[in-house]
Amino acid sequence: MTDDFAPAVVAGAFRAGGPKSAPLHFVGVAVDVLTVDHGGVVGDVHAGATRRSGAREPWLARGTVLRNDRQISALCPAELTEVARRLAIPELRPEWIGANLLIAGLAHFSGVAPGSRLAFGGCWGGKGRFDGGAVLRVEAYNKPCRQSGRSIAAAVGRPDLELAFVAAAADLRGLVLSVDVAGPIVRGDAVIVLAPVAPGPRG
Repeated sequence: MTDDFAPAVVAGAFRAGGPKSAPLHFVGVAVDVLTVDHGGVVGDVHAGATRRSGAREPWLARGTVLRNDRQISALCPAELTEVARRLAIPELRPEWIGANLLIAGLAHFSGVAPGSRLAFGGCWGGKGRFDGGAVLRVEAYNKPCRQSGRSIAAAVGRPDLELAFVAAAADLRGLVLSVDVAGPIVRGDAVIVLAPVAPGPRG
């Protein structure tokens, strides 16, 4: 079953293939098709079955091996426009901050519930059997960080944005996802949100 979100569309796709040792290794380039396997976007710097813990997991020793719950990053145009307005810059390009997907047409995109699935492509419209490409699982809201702010600062020549981005993007930074079903994701694909199963109210 679908939730209350209307069908949306893939407005952009990006892949970052630079070495992880590079300062802005996550900055991507636009592509028409993402090839997605169970490790993430093939050829992307964030792909892999596992990742190492870092500042987002302060309760763990740095470098602890974790399941990769950050295989794919997704943003939406409306939220990027609002963050750009708050930063007083003409635009905020999704590839500057490591997006793999730009998804248009979902209200409150950064608030899509963890456990939801995003199903890409096909003609099924959320009813019957899925006949599209990939299915991604929403893992979490992607909390903004200084590293992305540093990339924006470099792109527009304003060093102050490294810190300003963290505040400006609060609640608007998009989602991180993992792969449930491997397959292609094509620019222009329809996107259906499948809500997580939750228990009903008691008594």
